[in-house]
Amino acid sequence: MTKSTYSHQTVDCFHKRCPGMSAKLKKQEENNAKLAKATVSLNQIADSNITPRNIRKIVKDSILMLQDQKQSMAVRAANAISLLDEVAQDPNMPSFARVTLWSAVSELESIREQ
Repeated sequence: MTKSTYSHQTVDCFHKRCPGMSAKLKKQEENNAKLAKATVSLNQIADSNITPRNIRKIVKDSILMLQDQKQSMAVRAANAISLLDEVAQDPNMPSFARVTLWSAVSELESIREQ
């Protein structure tokens, strides 16, 4: 038995004894995917020349906030949602940006603490 096979079997046995651990890892992966999807949507708004400068700045700030690894993912999502909720009410926001923003906020709202 090789070393890598042994360590792989050990990990499998560990997950069999602790099924909650694999569920936690699965939830973490789901949250990472949701965060990535929201970031892509927000980047579309931030990179658009049609979007007013003040809105682009707030969206870029929220993207930076989402990438800050010092806080938990749920806290980062909540902080970004707070910023984005304010800008969503801006009457100068183009309709495509508003719909994209709502989509990103929806993804962020589904991120939960493990």
